[in-house]
This record gives sequence, structure tokens and C-alpha cells, in this order.
Amino acid sequence: MIRIESRGTRLCDGITRRELLRFGGLGALGLGSALGSPALAAGGGGFGKARSLLFISLFGGPSHQDMWDMKPDAPAEVRGEFKPIRTNVPGIEITEHLPKLAQMADRYALVRSVTHADNGHGSAMYAGFTGWPHPLPNTNPIPDVADYPTYGAVVSELRPPTRLVPPFVVVGGTQFVCGNQIPGQRAGFLGPAREPFVVEQDPNAASFRVPELSLAPDFTTLRLDRRRSLLSAVERGAALAERGAAAASMDAVQRRAFDLLGSAAVRGALDLSPEKAPLRDRYGRTTFGQSLLLGRRLIEAGIPCVSVNWSRGGPWDTHSANFPGLKNSLLPPFDQSFSALLADLSDRGLLESTLIVCTGEFGRTPKINPEGGRDHWAGVYTTVLAGGGVQGGRVHGASDAHAAYPASDAVGPWDIAATVYHCLGISPEAEVRDRASRPLRICRGEPIRSLL
Repeated sequence: MIRIESRGTRLCDGITRRELLRFGGLGALGLGSALGSPALAAGGGGFGKARSLLFISLFGGPSHQDMWDMKPDAPAEVRGEFKPIRTNVPGIEITEHLPKLAQMADRYALVRSVTHADNGHGSAMYAGFTGWPHPLPNTNPIPDVADYPTYGAVVSELRPPTRLVPPFVVVGGTQFVCGNQIPGQRAGFLGPAREPFVVEQDPNAASFRVPELSLAPDFTTLRLDRRRSLLSAVERGAALAERGAAAASMDAVQRRAFDLLGSAAVRGALDLSPEKAPLRDRYGRTTFGQSLLLGRRLIEAGIPCVSVNWSRGGPWDTHSANFPGLKNSLLPPFDQSFSALLADLSDRGLLESTLIVCTGEFGRTPKINPEGGRDHWAGVYTTVLAGGGVQGGRVHGASDAHAAYPASDAVGPWDIAATVYHCLGISPEAEVRDRASRPLRICRGEPIRSLL
């Protein structure tokens, strides 16, 4: 079983004494999370239609054959207890326990043939977050400075926002397994300047607020500007004594930190109080529901990339009691919240410009185990895409009769990544530079053109 935790981030990459003082200065300002031209080219259908990315991580490995890819004609030990229901798109069926989403199938696409060979939670989710296989598959590795960056970090490198907003926000805290932070959620080799702003607090809590963006009552904007000017003067002097990439990265982090503190748009987006009670109820008064609502507010405020992590709601790692867990704890809040997000974005005219990716790191075994659960299975699983140039009401690929392996049109997490970049107007062949200034491709896959 896995354990998902929400923790702060520790930097362990050998900062200098002066850089340590810089972090201390940021702490005094009340900023606890550091913030982390474009390779654009014509690319065919769907290219560049998305202005924003909303990545939803259902970490733990959702049971694809009990949600999106039902097998009612399979043997009982494979098909399970749930029955399929028709959606509002002829020919597409999903589980009976996603009734709201069944009536919205015209707004999303199902990729039923995602496959890879990694059954380790951490290493497999790395592939989901970055589009690259981890060099240590079937493990729960720890983050490394040589890791490939996640989508939000790449987009902030290649297509930085023009507005005074952070380019990349994570809602739900970073995810952990067996005490280790899962790699691939952060900036990796792109360095501290591309790190996300992480919202650790539970947006469903009555006391929800993000203290990192709150200045003390006596700390005025004028004082903030003066602090910025003083720090700039100190930095100009220090630059004569110390040069290098690390110092430049810390300078970029500082600039973004001050910009974030001064951004009324960000502070407003992270305040749920303006939302009316009926809409909050529609999303569901759960951590996941209010996290998706917060994600919509951040997208609306102009944040290019938002990740929402399923956390505090019980894991999708259903090694035992798979069917009661899905039926009673996991599927009802997911159905309510995800359907509300699709409807809300559509009502606000934001769905066509917002690419949504909803995925786990793998699926579950075809055969039910003696504990009534399903175990890790990367042989095939389903990823959901919506908006941002993706045509709704489509299914790409198919699994075999037991939902064990792709039967047609197999794709990998890297092809999902290529589709993401394509829809965002970034060539999957684009390159970024690592800490040694070596050019590395952002992606190894190909866009799924049947959905575009």
C-alpha cells in the first residue's frame, strides 16, 4: 500500500552561505515556497489551441477496467462487480458509478491504450509527470537534480507568462510514496527558477488561506518595494564577488518571489470566498472538489500551468476491497468534482483554451486477487483528455478482452506528453538545456493526432 503525504520541500543541493541568507530573507517576507524563446512551430490540428494546462494526478493507479474500460463479457474474476452504462455519446460506455460523467462524454476523450513497463508507484508517476521513463523503473526513487522537469516547469522555461503571475502552481501538495517525494513533480535539471509554487493547505478547510502570500499588517507595499531595492543593491555588490549559474538561479527565484507577493491576481485567485455556495457545493465539499475549483480560479487568473493532486481523499491503490473502496469512497467524489470542473470551464468559455489531463501512473491487474483487490498493472490503462484542442466524445485505442494489454493504437506516457506540448503550441521536438548547458529534447513521443 502507499502513503500519500503533503510536505514542504527541502533543498539539499549545496547552497552557499550567501544563498542561505537569501532564503532567510525570503522567509522574513513570508514566502515559504519558491517559484520555480519558446520553441513554437506549426504543427497541424489542435496545435496551440490551449493557453493553459490543468494536470490532474489520480496517484495510486485507478482501476481502468472498473471506470473507463469496462469488460462485461470477461470472466467474473476479471470483469468485477460493476456494470457499464451508456454515455451521451453512442458507442461509449463507462462504469455505472460515474453517472454525471456519463452524461458529459462529449466533452472529453478516453485514451484506452496507454502502456509502459513500470509497476513502481514513484518511477511510473515520474513518467506521467514528465513524459520520460525513469532510469530506475519499478522503484520508488527520490528526486534528483538530473531529473527531467515536469510539464509546468518546461512550459515556464519555453513560454513564460506575460502577466505578473507564477507560471506553475501545484494544488494539493507534492506527493509522496513510502516516505519519499515522488520525482518528476518539480523543475529537475531546469533548476530553482522553474520550481512551482506549491499550495500545501487544504482548500476545503474552513480556515483555508495561503500564508506565503500574506504580508504582515504593518508590512505595506511601500516597505516591500524598499526591501526589494535594498536587496537589489546588496546583490549588485555581491555579484562582483560571486558569479555562476547557481547565483543566477537564486536571483531569478528572488525576483519571482517579490512578483508573487505583489500580485493581486494571484492572491485573489487563491481566495475561495468570492465563490457562491451553490457552485462550491456543485464541486463537492471535499479536498479534491475544492482543489479543482481552486485550479479553475488559477487558470482564470492567467496561470499557464496548474497541477491538482488527489490527496487526503484515500489512495487509488486498491490492493484490497477494490469495489467497496471505489463505490463508496473514490468514484462518487471524483464523478461530482470532475464533472463540475468540465461544466464550469465550459460555462465560462475556458474549456477550449484549457487542456485537461487526468491520469494515474498505471492501471490495475485484470484478475481480482484473493483480497478482493487489484494490483499494480502498467500493461494498459486509460488517460482522460479534454479541452484545449482535444475533440470530445472520442476514444483512442482499445485494450484486449481482459483489459490487460493494448489491442490497437498503443501509446505511452511520452505520447501523452507530446500531445500536451502540441496543444500548448510547443513542438515536442523542442529542446531545453540542463545544468551543464547540454540541449535535451523535452519529449520523446508523438502527438495523438486522432484526438486533435
